[in-house]
Amino acid sequence: MENTGSQSKNSRLDSFIANPRKAIWTLGLPVMMGMAVQTLYSIVDMLFVARISVNAIAALGFNLPLFWLAMGISFGLGTGVTAVIARFIGAKDHESATNVAEHGLLLGLVIGGIFSGIGLLFGEKILQTLGTPDVLMADTLAYFHVIAGGFIFMITGIFLRSIFSGEGDTRTPVKIQITSTVVNIVLDPILIFGFDMGVRGAALATVLSMLVAVIMYSRVILIKKLTLLQLNFATFQLKFNFFKDIFRIGIPSSISMIIMSLGAALSNWILVHYGPDVVAGFQVAGRLDQIFFLPIMAIAGSLVTLVGMFYGAQRFDLITRVIKDGLRYGVIIGMGSGLLFYIIAPYVFKIFTDDPMVNEVAISVIRTFAPVYWLIAIGMISGSALMGLGTGIPSMVITAIRVAIVSGPLAYYFAVILGKPYQWVWYASVIAIFIAAGTSITWLFVRTRRLKRSLASEHNA
Repeated sequence: MENTGSQSKNSRLDSFIANPRKAIWTLGLPVMMGMAVQTLYSIVDMLFVARISVNAIAALGFNLPLFWLAMGISFGLGTGVTAVIARFIGAKDHESATNVAEHGLLLGLVIGGIFSGIGLLFGEKILQTLGTPDVLMADTLAYFHVIAGGFIFMITGIFLRSIFSGEGDTRTPVKIQITSTVVNIVLDPILIFGFDMGVRGAALATVLSMLVAVIMYSRVILIKKLTLLQLNFATFQLKFNFFKDIFRIGIPSSISMIIMSLGAALSNWILVHYGPDVVAGFQVAGRLDQIFFLPIMAIAGSLVTLVGMFYGAQRFDLITRVIKDGLRYGVIIGMGSGLLFYIIAPYVFKIFTDDPMVNEVAISVIRTFAPVYWLIAIGMISGSALMGLGTGIPSMVITAIRVAIVSGPLAYYFAVILGKPYQWVWYASVIAIFIAAGTSITWLFVRTRRLKRSLASEHNA
């Protein structure tokens, strides 16, 4: 069994090396398909919630920063697991890759339990601290209490998926994600309207779908043992060096997500001064934004795995090639989708709500951000490539510059101090996007040049 697994791993690595351009889409297309299904769920979920009230939409907006915080920390550390596994597979050290996967799963269980406990115990105080207005508190808290109980399933599922990504298998997680999302879509109307649970029903549907995903992941990995990395906790050896490797990449990435979550909370706090309908419009616009992010996040996720594998294999030529291809694809997709969304924005949001103010805000969001989609793509793909190279610090620093130094303070200055219209909150973010994209691509260029010199010196030695 071990020899067969090793041959399969070598075969997959060899195919990626033989055609790195194709490998981007071999890894990315299944991810994009899964994310498309997830986006469909997000759109359907918003349609159902919108039928409750505008306040219900806004309540979800105040939950999102906390949801993103939990997901952000998990995805950050999960990316660390993916990158370290990929590097060991690239170096053909499959025993270490398997041990890293076992460390990652344990980490997911611990972090998931901590988040669920904190959310259930301190949820109301946290929401009050984030500035949730009294008129929205009942709906916001009802949703959050259910979601918080499901954090352990969501976070464990993210770490399980990271194991598949590290070994280059993106198809199995997509199958599981599609099943989970279908469960969510089916349960939404039943729980929201059939059982008259309102926003609590939407949250419960989400949590139950997360549980389904964890059960399916566990069945594939631990029971049927169909993964390339054969986890066996009976022979598990705790090695803090593996945690160190995961944290070196994952913690800066997680901090980046925390900063983004705090930035989203600040945005909600600023926007609620204009009224709940402005918060709702911003949330509705995000559903169309998600469609743009599908291929960009798929490419970015592919680069973490591919760059990590090529780094482990000491193939700088392939690292450079796959990064250039990824950036080129990202810019093309960003420009094309930006033009399309700018044109269709006035027509698409009516499917969510007939509230004229909510529609006006949503159109304003899209028509402000669509022209800079290509810059967002550069920033995301560059950051992922750097994580594949074993460093998460650049992503953290760039996010801090974008959110904490530029976007957040500027939005506060424009909206609260100067009293500008809500559109100026978007302008602050656009300024930050320009700065972040320039910083990230420059950092990537400098890092790859240094890596090239380092590998050349090792080769000559």
